[in-house]
Amino acid sequence: MSPRSASVNEELRRRSRDRILAATVDLVSERGYEATTLGDIAERAGSARGLVSYYFPGKRQLLQSAVHRLMHRTLEAALEREPRPEDGRERLARAIDAILGLAEERPVLMRTHMAGILQAEGFVRCPEQQRLATLLRDTVERYGSEDVETDYPLLRALLMGAVFALLLPGAPMPAARLRAELFQRYGLDWELGVPPGGGPPGGTRAIGPSPARVGRQSSKSSK
Repeated sequence: MSPRSASVNEELRRRSRDRILAATVDLVSERGYEATTLGDIAERAGSARGLVSYYFPGKRQLLQSAVHRLMHRTLEAALEREPRPEDGRERLARAIDAILGLAEERPVLMRTHMAGILQAEGFVRCPEQQRLATLLRDTVERYGSEDVETDYPLLRALLMGAVFALLLPGAPMPAARLRAELFQRYGLDWELGVPPGGGPPGGTRAIGPSPARVGRQSSKSSK
């Protein structure tokens, strides 16, 4: 039997890494961070325990990479869904809806992710994070930014802040209100993306049961 080519080996490593990341997302969502061990993740992924440590230096770094991968895939699906948006404002609206929607769908996972970023390990820069950053940077550029190097970090910070506010234990803010604030910040019409209560085909998803006009009306009443 001839040895596998470098490209085949690379593909096998990528698939193995992806299985580990997917298993991490599922287990932390089901059990929480503390109750999930690296051994559990390896077993769920069908990988050797040592292979998990080979790819990732620790559980916290593994979780951040896993969540960044999930965020990238969620955002990519939203932006690529038919009809594909050519308008940069629609792309940005879909991006906001996708991230807020993910926080609503996986609150335990996203709350754990945010808590980890605020701990000593800080923000992990990994291939998954870089792919997510590329999508967000492209979204900002298509939106019409003349200074992507400034506007991309600002968008990232605003999205992280919105997720934190949505998941804050004991005092969460409604997703519709957070969406309204972000849409107002970027001058986006409420009907772009998929507003709460439903929306046009091709958007991301509906966020909560609120009427589609709640956010816009709240913004006007607060002026």
